[in-house]
Amino acid sequence: MALAQKAPVILPLAQERRRHQRVKVNLLGRYMLADRREFPCQVINMSPGGMAVIAPVAGATGERVIAYVDHLGRLEGVIARQIENGFAMTIAATPRKRDKLAAQLTWLANRQILDLPEDRRHDRIIPKKAGARLILPNGVNVACRIIDMSLSGAAIATDQRPDVGALISIGKVTGRVVRHIEEGIAIEFTRLQHPDFLEDSMTSE
Repeated sequence: MALAQKAPVILPLAQERRRHQRVKVNLLGRYMLADRREFPCQVINMSPGGMAVIAPVAGATGERVIAYVDHLGRLEGVIARQIENGFAMTIAATPRKRDKLAAQLTWLANRQILDLPEDRRHDRIIPKKAGARLILPNGVNVACRIIDMSLSGAAIATDQRPDVGALISIGKVTGRVVRHIEEGIAIEFTRLQHPDFLEDSMTSE
């Protein structure tokens, strides 16, 4: 009888490693802890049932987490354990969602192996609405101004100077600081944006 009661114990990541192949990835996103604080993050490996996240704030074991990960969308689960510079979390999903995640991870793994290029040479445009919100690596949310932007990056006017390489978000778009400029920072998005939604995704309501 005791053996039949083991399922609820929070040890799913070890089980997931046996059930699902874990894939090394480099995906940026953001996550929200149970107290509703939000931070940028980087997913370094995952399976359809769990993932390891580099994050500025690790949270507590068993704490509920909601993550928004580039290419994969909204993922929900709980922190299974802390790791160096972050945490490992489970992914709560229906069988259908797990199958979809498995297919997406296969695509990402193949794309990484083939090193498919993404053209970063896109025309820059000046947005009609320049006001935006910048979410820093420590979770602080400040006002900023978009100088110009393209499908792959943007120049942001701000008095903040996150380190080169830092993960930040402009509105709903996640990117990495690539250099400091006179008025602020230049960022490269973690993925190419759709031209129809770029401005709305970045600028304030």
